Amino acid sequence: MQKDATQEQIDKVSEEIKRLGLTPVSIPGTQRIAIGIIGNAGPIDPELFIGLDGVRDAIPVSKPYKLVSREVKPDDTIIQIGDVKIGGNEFTVIAGPCAVESLDQCLTIARLVKKAGAQLFRGGAFKPRTSPYSFQGLEEKGLEILAEVRKQTGLLIVTEAIDHDVLAVVEKTADIIQIGARNMQNFSLLKRAGKSAKPILLKRGMSATIEELLMAAEYIMSEGNNQVILCERGVRTFADHSRNTLDLSAIPAVRTLSHLPIIVDPSHAAGRRDQVIPLSRGAFAVGAHGLIVEVHHDPKHALSDGPQSLYPEQFAELMHSLKTLSSVSQEGNK
Repeated sequence: MQKDATQEQIDKVSEEIKRLGLTPVSIPGTQRIAIGIIGNAGPIDPELFIGLDGVRDAIPVSKPYKLVSREVKPDDTIIQIGDVKIGGNEFTVIAGPCAVESLDQCLTIARLVKKAGAQLFRGGAFKPRTSPYSFQGLEEKGLEILAEVRKQTGLLIVTEAIDHDVLAVVEKTADIIQIGARNMQNFSLLKRAGKSAKPILLKRGMSATIEELLMAAEYIMSEGNNQVILCERGVRTFADHSRNTLDLSAIPAVRTLSHLPIIVDPSHAAGRRDQVIPLSRGAFAVGAHGLIVEVHHDPKHALSDGPQSLYPEQFAELMHSLKTLSSVSQEGNK
């Protein structure tokens, strides 16, 4: 649409799309609103829309993912929750334990990561584990603990929903709902996430291509939720020096193809503490919009993923180094 298009003109274009038996999806931008058209089996004649009042252009989208594509929305999507922004030129850090174990544990870690500069707190209340005998999380009690952490520290909360029913419970507490790697192609869960009013953090599956990640995001956006954050967390390869292989090349590729912000999870990629800080620096260097890092004050006794969790002093070191990198980057851009 044109920059000065009125709401009435936008509505009339949407009505015309519906008249054709298709679905309009409004995508707000910094300069103008775009209206994505979904539900078509093949190409649509641009001339059907080019003459409508308020329309600037009608652009065929060549990618199988439409709403996620930069062809539909050239400018970066910036997601804002409270005072926190994710996307654009922002670099946002989410930190906390893999699993919520107790209120004391979460408050201890939350206060330490906040002091070091983290903007959001992560913690799993519902835990999908490879072994059925591993700790599965405190579930709703864990959500109560996370709510108390937000109340006492002011940190916004990121936590995972592992299935359709759990998402309904999680969205009452979470500020950002995480869809984990194992659920990246759980299409009914993605559709339900698309109906949520909360931002969705979507992790790349351990064997998924970039196109498959973007198509998963398309499922969410096609249901009306434009607040999607992508996450690279490592893919499964033949390498055995780390749990997974962090695909840093995915960051510039995604930023070229999509307007959605993309962050990096170095903890799950590495599976070991000594690699987390260098991988985090690498993520910053290639243009990621942020990190989601596991931190624990007593990782030897953590109920989940202790070997990959940073000690608080290591996290503080990481945050200091990121500030240094940011200063160098800003000087280089002058």
